[in-house]
Amino acid sequence: MASILDEYEDSLHRSVSVQQSRASVGIPHSGYVNARLEKETPIFNKQRIDFTPPEKINSLVVSSNQLCMSLGKDTLLRIDLGKPDEPNQVELGRKDEAKVYKMFLDHTGSHLLIALNTNECLYLNRSVQKVRALSRWKGHLIESVGWNKFLGSETNTGPILVGTSQGQIYEAEISVSEGSLFSTNPDQYFRQVYTLEEESGPAPVCCLEIERGIEGKFFIIATTRKRLFQFVGKVPEGTEQQGFSSIFAVHADHLPSFREFPANLGFSEIAFYTPKLRSNPRSFAWMMGNGVLYGTLDYSRPDSILSDERVWVYPPDIDITVNKPISIVLTQFHFLLLLPDRVKAVCTLNGQVVFQDLFLEKFGLLTRMIKDPTVQQIWIHTEKVVFRYHVQRESRDVWKMYMNMNKFDLAKEYCKDRPECLDIVLAKEAEHCFQNKRYLDSAKCYALTQNYFEEIALKFIEAKQEEALMEFLIKKLSNLKPSEKTQTTLLTTWLTELYLNWLGILQGDLSQRNLYLDTREKFRTFLSSPKNKDCLFNNRASIYELLASHGDTEHMVYFAVIMQDYERVVAHHCQHDEYDEALNVLSRHRDEKLFYKFSPVLIQHIPKKVVDAWISMGSRLDARNLIPALVNYSQSASTQQINEAIRYMEFCVYQLEETQQAIHNYLLSLYALCRPDSLLSYLEQAGTNPNRIHYDLKYALRLCAEHGHHRACVHVYKVMELYEEAVDLALQVDVDLAKSCADLPEDDEELRKKLWLKIARHVVQEEKDVKKAMACLSSCALLKIEDVLPFFPDFVTIDHFKEAICNSLEDYNKHIEELKREMEEATQSAKRIREDIQEMRNKYGSVEPQEKCAACDFPLLNRPFYLFLCGHMFHYDCLLQAVFPNLPAYKQAKLEDLQKKLAATSQPSKSHHRPKDADTISLGKGQQSREQIKADIDDIVAAECVYCGELMIRSIDKPFIDPQKYEEEMQSWL
Repeated sequence: MASILDEYEDSLHRSVSVQQSRASVGIPHSGYVNARLEKETPIFNKQRIDFTPPEKINSLVVSSNQLCMSLGKDTLLRIDLGKPDEPNQVELGRKDEAKVYKMFLDHTGSHLLIALNTNECLYLNRSVQKVRALSRWKGHLIESVGWNKFLGSETNTGPILVGTSQGQIYEAEISVSEGSLFSTNPDQYFRQVYTLEEESGPAPVCCLEIERGIEGKFFIIATTRKRLFQFVGKVPEGTEQQGFSSIFAVHADHLPSFREFPANLGFSEIAFYTPKLRSNPRSFAWMMGNGVLYGTLDYSRPDSILSDERVWVYPPDIDITVNKPISIVLTQFHFLLLLPDRVKAVCTLNGQVVFQDLFLEKFGLLTRMIKDPTVQQIWIHTEKVVFRYHVQRESRDVWKMYMNMNKFDLAKEYCKDRPECLDIVLAKEAEHCFQNKRYLDSAKCYALTQNYFEEIALKFIEAKQEEALMEFLIKKLSNLKPSEKTQTTLLTTWLTELYLNWLGILQGDLSQRNLYLDTREKFRTFLSSPKNKDCLFNNRASIYELLASHGDTEHMVYFAVIMQDYERVVAHHCQHDEYDEALNVLSRHRDEKLFYKFSPVLIQHIPKKVVDAWISMGSRLDARNLIPALVNYSQSASTQQINEAIRYMEFCVYQLEETQQAIHNYLLSLYALCRPDSLLSYLEQAGTNPNRIHYDLKYALRLCAEHGHHRACVHVYKVMELYEEAVDLALQVDVDLAKSCADLPEDDEELRKKLWLKIARHVVQEEKDVKKAMACLSSCALLKIEDVLPFFPDFVTIDHFKEAICNSLEDYNKHIEELKREMEEATQSAKRIREDIQEMRNKYGSVEPQEKCAACDFPLLNRPFYLFLCGHMFHYDCLLQAVFPNLPAYKQAKLEDLQKKLAATSQPSKSHHRPKDADTISLGKGQQSREQIKADIDDIVAAECVYCGELMIRSIDKPFIDPQKYEEEMQSWL
């Protein structure tokens, strides 16, 4: 086997060299030949909005597709981006020098807060045109607003948080009264709940965010220029409308948890990313002096929602003293930084700048960048231009970053629809695992790549990682298509060889027992895999050779069972004297042909179990095919073992009711050999009807004669109706048996008498028993004393059969008297008949002239007629017409023949020159013949009255209308 592996390795090396030569001329190692990514549009696609503001843009906010823009000093422009052609302009109505400082729009796009630089705040609802002043808010410069996304609606904000430039956090609520006749203040309340401080004292509240976790827990994030605070607390269910005072009250005496960084931009800004179809943000990015703090949000944590935090420093070209960032926006994998003249996109995975967009000077300095969280669009504006960025397929290159970070699972997740990229990731992961000596994981990954098979296989062979090589081959085999039969055959055979080598190594090492059992189970799973079944079946000869070369008989038997090659399995067990196992295989798979083939061997060693198995197979086995096995076995076996053969034959005859002659003949031979009593019982049970007997009578007769079973022979003679032979043989056994045979020919009295004479002769001449001879006379009525007397010797005295002679004479006298009585009765009967004939000759009837035919109702005397004793009278032709259809066919034919003869005799002779004597003689003969014919016709037609005789009785079940003429008759009545 080692030579085979060496040859295979040489072929692999040759193949690799060929592949390398191909690669040198430009054939890629990947299965995706010349696969190139098509030119794709940028991730961040900028679009300038076709809008020229009449005045400079002070501030711009967007949410839920609602855009609000502050123009100049006193104008507010509202645009529903779903209907961009229908802008709405609102005047602030301010006569002083107040300017818009900041604007805040809630998540529904319904509530707009306008902070003025005069420490005032205005409110505008989407459904109204009038701006309202919030009187309770006066005296505070609003820096940030934390909207309530859980209780807010189009008419009510619910409890919200407001941050000021002095570090105070206020809780407020704004409500719009619909249909009210009187103007009411929209601000329901405005109360301070907390003050944020830095080391130098109160600091402006740059950002506020409210998020709800699980089990009623709320997280509030607040930022200053250098610090990020977290307030965590529960709001009891049903009390959310009461606000967040309870959460801040917990931290009245001590500072909440916060993150602080030394550098300072003079402000800070936090951005969140919320995936589609989710209500809570998943990640955050806080822009502050030292860079961008990026992390995820984990709502299950008890004290801090921030998780996986890391700081991405600003790119080298950003100097916070000269061109510090203005705004930040967060997407799924990037955060965008707004600088006065450009936008930079930094990947959150590696901190690299992946996109930069420089704006022309003619547009002016960039003022602010915001994102609409509902539609994921980014808006940037200067004082006179508005731009919009569309984010397209942001995750297209994420797989590469994850791959370079060795996060292969995430890399595969983001390129699962791009097979060319997935192949690169898998190859990189496989190489990474190989270098880290995780060979099994490497094999699994290599099997999924399009890299050269030979190159990978040699790699594992050179590393002496046979287990990893097996794993690679298994995975590769599972990925092959059904049409790749050559590759499947190669891998299947190679894997079999590797498994056998590995099992051979492990089997002798007791310390590796568990590994051996595990490997054996894997090998058996491989052999029994439905996917490999066809290949293994087509190459089973090679697999058998491999198993035999390794001496692995255990798996040879296992493989043969899988291949349903039970003949090989049974033969193996028989060769190793494992007859019980062989029989178990036969019984389990119930293959008739295998039973026929191996039964001659098995019955020599385990006869009882074999017969039990035959019986369990029932009618599926043809007992005729098992007879050779039984014959060979019975010839060399003892009586006790022959009983097993008889047991099976009796099962076939009595349970399966087999009728095959060979089976019955063989059972007869076994009975004749060992069980004479059962032989006669079987013959008698089979009956005496030759047509219903299933054994060969001649064979049975010869068999019984050879073994001296005379009673059985007598029975066979009786069945064959050879009664003389039966009586002759029975007389050698038992006179009573002979008597029972002599009475069998019931229809042949002559034969019965002959048989009884044989018995009588035997009794008189052989047994010389006169009394028994006389008993024969009483047993058979056909024998008389005179038939038996010749058998007696002359010296026998009459005293022994005096009574028999007297009885015989009495019988003769009785017979003579009976004959006399019968003669007298015959004489009297003849006399009465002659008297009746004489009386009939003198009998007559009278017919009146007005009598009519009973059939046609015409006068009777007009034509020849018949008169019956019952009084009915018919014309000859009417009676003939009524009687003829009801006559049997043969009588109808005879009547027609007689009518033809009668017509022939009534024709006059055509010759007029005959002699007178001749004419007289002819006339006499013709007249006598004519009378005879008429008498014969009368016997048929006028045998009885058609109305009173049996003819009328027989016609009682006939329909009145002939079924064949029923339709015609029915139509005649319509």
